Amino acid sequence: LALALSLHAAAAVEQREMGRAAANPVRKVVSMMQMMQKKVEAEGEKAEELYEKYLCYCKSSGGALAESIAAAEARAPELVASIEASEGKLAQLKADVETHKTDREAAKAAVAEATAIREKEKA
Repeated sequence: LALALSLHAAAAVEQREMGRAAANPVRKVVSMMQMMQKKVEAEGEKAEELYEKYLCYCKSSGGALAESIAAAEARAPELVASIEASEGKLAQLKADVETHKTDREAAKAAVAEATAIREKEKA
């Protein structure tokens, strides 16, 4: 019973002090500023970590990017020549298609003429 009363008394004293701290506006402001300080420090640490990661990324990817650009610039004339050759081949193939169309039409006409001649000879 004595132990229960002493625990109850200790809890009551603690509640009163918390109530006083909560009621004291200066204490509220101090508590709020301490919480803000912890929050700002945590955000600062996180920002510093992100900055370090970004800095590492910039240092490591800069060389690879420069190599990639140099390779692309060296390959550009080769690609231009390849495109021009392909355009020339395309023009040649289009011309071949046109000549083959006329040859096919001529062959169809010759077949039709030969068939007509055979029909006449048959009759």
